[in-house]
Amino acid sequence: MKIQTVSIKNHDMAWVISALVLTPANFDESKTYPTMISVHPFGSCKEQTSSSVYGKALAEAGYVVIAFDASYQGQSGGTPRFIENPSQRVEDISHVIDYAVTLPYVDNERIGSIGVCGGGAYVFNSALTEKRVKAVVGITPVNLGRLFREAFTEFNPLGALEAMAAQRTAEALGGDLQVNELLPPSIEFARDNGLTERDVFEATDYYKTPRGQSEGGATRMLFSHAQKTLTWDAFAFAETLMTQPMMAVIGQKVGAFGAYRDGKEIYGKSFASKDRQLVELEDWSHYDLYDKPEPVALAMQQILPFLTKHL
Repeated sequence: MKIQTVSIKNHDMAWVISALVLTPANFDESKTYPTMISVHPFGSCKEQTSSSVYGKALAEAGYVVIAFDASYQGQSGGTPRFIENPSQRVEDISHVIDYAVTLPYVDNERIGSIGVCGGGAYVFNSALTEKRVKAVVGITPVNLGRLFREAFTEFNPLGALEAMAAQRTAEALGGDLQVNELLPPSIEFARDNGLTERDVFEATDYYKTPRGQSEGGATRMLFSHAQKTLTWDAFAFAETLMTQPMMAVIGQKVGAFGAYRDGKEIYGKSFASKDRQLVELEDWSHYDLYDKPEPVALAMQQILPFLTKHL
């Protein structure tokens, strides 16, 4: 497997997207390959699970994989930093596909997408309108709009919107940006302060330890620019627009971020899909599916035949 860093520019963007292109062993540029666009979780970056786990596994199975940093995050451009804009995140996928179709070794009729956590919901949302995607896989997908309206605002979205409005005005008048850290600084801090809910604790174990820690994987968010996230629904119109083959992979150990619930929802709504599949992994949780060898292997045992069938 070979990994190349590339910069993706599009005519309607003032910045570039930083991406990794993973190619299989014995890669031959004169041939064409099925290609997967790999989308990282909320608060993550391309060097983490989207390339190092699922991207690597797909490249080893013979796929070209393009894993990229979201706009405003990681090594991609866009200011101010740490914006999580679902609409832009989905548009980024199309920009990356625009790049992929220019590569002579990409088979334009065999492009799929895969995403983890928030990235899983983004690839589903993208596939509703991005019909260059021929098959889509969401790993433990989280509908970020639903999560923001509920747990991330303590079930007070209107109060959060008022606070965001006041903060954005303050920043427009020259005040400091409010960048919120979304996780405890360490697993010891989480344990000592009773922050042991499954998803919060396991997220900290992934993002705040050498297990998954990466320089570009900033678990931070610019508070004043999060308003539109609260009105976003990753699965809106899926009943009629999700026509591609789709697979949702979820763990049965349920956590507060709601991936189990969201995976079931998008599967249930995708009845217009040519082939819809729900994979439930017993005894595994949301963050187990990020990088732990056994659940990842179980997921790939289902994903690879699915992709072989449709790409």
